[in-house]
Amino acid sequence: MTRTSPLTLLALCLSPALALAQADREVAANMVTRAANVCLGHSAERTTPTVNKVPVGALRVMIDRGLVMCPDRRLDVSAPAVFYGRAGVFAWNPDAADASAVIVSKIGEMTRKDDYPVETLVWDAKGNALTQQTVPAFEARPGAAVLYKLR
Repeated sequence: MTRTSPLTLLALCLSPALALAQADREVAANMVTRAANVCLGHSAERTTPTVNKVPVGALRVMIDRGLVMCPDRRLDVSAPAVFYGRAGVFAWNPDAADASAVIVSKIGEMTRKDDYPVETLVWDAKGNALTQQTVPAFEARPGAAVLYKLR
């Protein structure tokens, strides 16, 4: 019988976890890349911190569905989080204090339900839905295509 050192066993046990962790980082990086290709208001400093707060499972669902996360400074502080249903874009005002937490929460809710309505949804800084709220229309980068898969 061959003896395997405890260190070798530990390395063998951890290698799948390390591979999965690397893939998780790649998922977040893919979402940031999508934002860079699609969003007018993208910058790594504004997009990356919020993308990193989203659970990886939700990011995987979003990428599979063709959804995008876009920071948008045009959004008012009273309505800092929006889902543009027709475009499949989650937008938040990175300058609003709680906008990042609200958009992460709403992404989690919507990806768990796998429910993405075609209408525009707007939330305040506490996550409450706002109705009859006017928000700026979503504007993609010139030449960018949002490939949102309707189900």
